[in-house]
Amino acid sequence: MAKAFSTRIYEADSPFYEGELESLVIPTIDGEYGIMADHRNLVIAIVPGILRYRIPGEEMRTASVSEGMVRIEDGDVLVLVNTAERPEEIDEARSRARAEEAKEIMLQKRSMQEYYTAEATLRRAMVRLKVTGNHEID
Repeated sequence: MAKAFSTRIYEADSPFYEGELESLVIPTIDGEYGIMADHRNLVIAIVPGILRYRIPGEEMRTASVSEGMVRIEDGDVLVLVNTAERPEEIDEARSRARAEEAKEIMLQKRSMQEYYTAEATLRRAMVRLKVTGNHEID
């Protein structure tokens, strides 16, 4: 059995998870980054994507997260993100609608700012759908 480490995951307005974990995988600009017990001290940015974590004795869990950061200091892990959603908390219909709206805005050739905003919205919607297991979209 893997050694556990203390973890606190907070979203902007509430705690998401506080307790022991065996492993934590966060989305970063360079891809997924894995954290286990006795990890070196580190601060790293989190990008919108899928966060995966394993509570001791349980299966791997997933969550959709927005941008944020993680700090590892002396074996203690602190994750701060704007939003974190478990699969059962995600409204699939709303996520699909947001993805379709974003795709339409991207096709309308508006300003670059609107394009980038729509692209980020589409990315968040796709991550939410992927976390629920239903990431197919027309």
